[in-house]
Amino acid sequence: QVKELVLDNCRSDDGKIVGLSSDFENLEFLSMININLLSVSNLPKLNKLRKLELSDNRISGGLEVLAERTPNLTHLNLSGNKIKDINTLEPLKKLPNLHSLDLFNCEVTMLINYRESVFTLLPQLTYLDGFDADDQEAPDSDPEADGDGLEDEYENGEDDLDEEVIDDEEDEDDDLEGEEEEDGVDDDGEEDEEEDGEDDEEDEADD
Repeated sequence: QVKELVLDNCRSDDGKIVGLSSDFENLEFLSMININLLSVSNLPKLNKLRKLELSDNRISGGLEVLAERTPNLTHLNLSGNKIKDINTLEPLKKLPNLHSLDLFNCEVTMLINYRESVFTLLPQLTYLDGFDADDQEAPDSDPEADGDGLEDEYENGEDDLDEEVIDDEEDEDDDLEGEEEEDGVDDDGEEDEEEDGEDDEEDEADD
């Protein structure tokens, strides 16, 4: 009943797949990254497999095996392998559901008109190396990572700052009013004392 199997960094025996049998017929996702793989010839029949990760191996050909044993494949990652020629990819024409193919760090990507040639050879493809034929990126990127959320945070931050400034101004007004009241009390008090002093002097003069 296993649907996903990850064998990354497990060294293959003599560059071939070992121990993977048709018992895994329900597999939908299989990852064999960096296992020193030279060939996929020992791959069992996996009719339900949708996504196959084979990056960072030493595969240079023999892709017809994939067409025969993984007929419903939709995503194939061959990045970092020894694929040099466009013709090596020709067997993938027999994978009608293949929508995404990755060939990063393969020599084939250095060829002139590489992208146009692959899209012409494999018309069923939607994405090559994460981009479609019009250079539009595949829609599985994380919006937060693209910085979409930063504008909201920045705007919220500005609102907070505005509120703080208003609060500070109100506090300053309160302080000023308090000081004016205190000044008024002191002035009145001093005036009363002076008047009392003058009255006393007048009384003494009358005496």
